[in-house]
Amino acid sequence: MLKSIDVLMVGVGGQGTILASRVLAQAAQAAGYDIKVSEIHGMAQRGGSVVTQVRLGEKVYSPLIVKGGADVLLAFEKLEALRLLSYLKKDGVLIVNDQAIDPVPVLVGAAEYPPDIPEYLCTTVPGTLVFDATEIAGRCGTAKAANVVLLGAMARRLPIERAIWEKALAERVPAKLLEVNQAAFAAGYELG
Repeated sequence: MLKSIDVLMVGVGGQGTILASRVLAQAAQAAGYDIKVSEIHGMAQRGGSVVTQVRLGEKVYSPLIVKGGADVLLAFEKLEALRLLSYLKKDGVLIVNDQAIDPVPVLVGAAEYPPDIPEYLCTTVPGTLVFDATEIAGRCGTAKAANVVLLGAMARRLPIERAIWEKALAERVPAKLLEVNQAAFAAGYELG
């Protein structure tokens, strides 16, 4: 019997959250899981929140994860991690890109970007993994592959074989970008 796993991916428009969720769904399906996916795009074209919920299991009846129900929270931006932290289980896995993207209230001067988010997350959730996926992706060839670095870090913690992940990545990423994304996935996998 396959263990049920609920993954919440959060970021902002343009960070590749949707692509990462589709690679996860494809890898999980190839590994024999039933899957349900839900996507919420909040003004994604203008840097708004993007939230995807991916539920895996023997049989999944709903795509929605309840608060306190996510086994994994994968955050592409640290304020989004803080904003949706209530969805993570008490013993859940939290992986966060140490990147700040100012939301509109910060851009217009109506609010201040919260300081010390990584410290708060690490104190609140033992075992939290925070790293600069954007910088790592840049070393692999393009900062745009930060989503795949994060995906690689999460992949190592899920019960799906690495070869299945790599095949799903190859099927979802355009051929001309595959090599850099393979390097980004490998870099993230080593961190996870």
